Amino acid sequence: MKRTKLLMILLAAIGLLVLPLVLQSFGNAWVRIADMALLYVLLALGLNIVVGYAGLLDLGYVAFFAIGAYMFGLMSSPHLSDTFPLIASTFDHGLHTPLWLVLPLSAALAGFFGIVLGAPTLRLRGDYLAIVTLGFGEIIRVFLNNLDHPFNITNGPKGISQIDSLHLFGQDLGRTLSIGNFGLASVSLYYYLFLALVVFSIVVCHRLEHSRVGRAWMAIREDEIAAKAMGINTRNLKLLAFGMGATFGGVSGTLFAAFQGFISPESFSLMESVMIVAMVVLGGVGHLPGVILGAVLLSALPEILRYVATPLQEMTGGRIDAAILRQLLIALAMIGVMLLRPRGIWPSPEHGKALTA
Repeated sequence: MKRTKLLMILLAAIGLLVLPLVLQSFGNAWVRIADMALLYVLLALGLNIVVGYAGLLDLGYVAFFAIGAYMFGLMSSPHLSDTFPLIASTFDHGLHTPLWLVLPLSAALAGFFGIVLGAPTLRLRGDYLAIVTLGFGEIIRVFLNNLDHPFNITNGPKGISQIDSLHLFGQDLGRTLSIGNFGLASVSLYYYLFLALVVFSIVVCHRLEHSRVGRAWMAIREDEIAAKAMGINTRNLKLLAFGMGATFGGVSGTLFAAFQGFISPESFSLMESVMIVAMVVLGGVGHLPGVILGAVLLSALPEILRYVATPLQEMTGGRIDAAILRQLLIALAMIGVMLLRPRGIWPSPEHGKALTA
C-alpha cells in the first residue's frame, strides 16, 4: 500500500510539473487558467482553516485577499510616488519593494485584520457570524473604492496599474525564460512559483490538522460547549483560526497583484467570497483533498465552459447571452453536486461524527 501511494504521488508530481509545458502548446490562456486555479487553491486552503477546521462561517474572506493585493500594489507600483511628492523625493525611482519584504508584511497585515474581525464575533455563531463577516468584506471593498480623496491612496474605482512583476533568483517572472531554443512563458514561470507555494501550504495545513491545535479546532467545530467544558480555550483558538486563515488570503492577494499587474475593487466583490466558500463546501469541508478538488473545479470550470457556452448560443440563434448561459451551466453543475453529494465531492470521514452519533 505504501509503495502504491508513493507511486501515485510521484506520478501526480510529474504530471503537475509537465502540465504547463503541455498547456503552453495550446496557448498561454490555458496556462493562465491553471495559474488562477492554483491561486484559488491557496485561498481555499486558508478559508478551510476557518470554515473546515474551526467551523466558523466566514463570508468576508475576500477582504484579506484584497488587503494583500493592495499592499503589494501600493509598495510595488509608481502610484504612491506619483501622488505624494514626499515619497517621490525620498525614492528617486519610485517604490519597487522586493517580494521577500512585501510578502511577510502582507501576511502580517492580513493576519492582524483577521484577528480584528474575529475579536468582536467570538460570541456569534452560524448565520449571525456569516452576516458580520459579510459586512466586514463589504466595508473593506467600499473603503478601497473611496480612498481616492481627500488623499489618493487606493486610486478608487480606477484601480492601481503598472504593478511590478515578481523577481525570483534574479529572474523576472514577467518575462519569458529562454532555455536554449525553448522558451518558458511568463505564465508558466508563475505556475511553478504558485505550485511550490501550494505544496508548502498543503504541508502546513496537513501538519496543523493533526496537531494539538487542529484537534482543538475540530472539537470546537463539532461541539463548542463540550470543547469549553474540556478546558479548551475557545476564544484564543478562534482568534488563531481567523488570523491564520487571513494570512493565507494576504499571501494569495500579493501573488494575484503581481500576476495581474493591475488591481481594482471590482476584483474583490462579494461573489468572490461566495465562490471561495463554495469551493470549500462543494469539495468537502475540512478535507484537504476535497478542498483542493473543489477549488480546481470551480475556478477552472467557468473558463472551460466558455468553449461550451458559445456553441450552445449559436444553436439558439444568438438569443441567449453566452455569459448568462455559462453561469447557468455552473449553477446546474453545483446543484447536481449538492443533490448527489450533500457532504461534498470528497468529504472528510471525520467531519460530522458528533452529528451522526
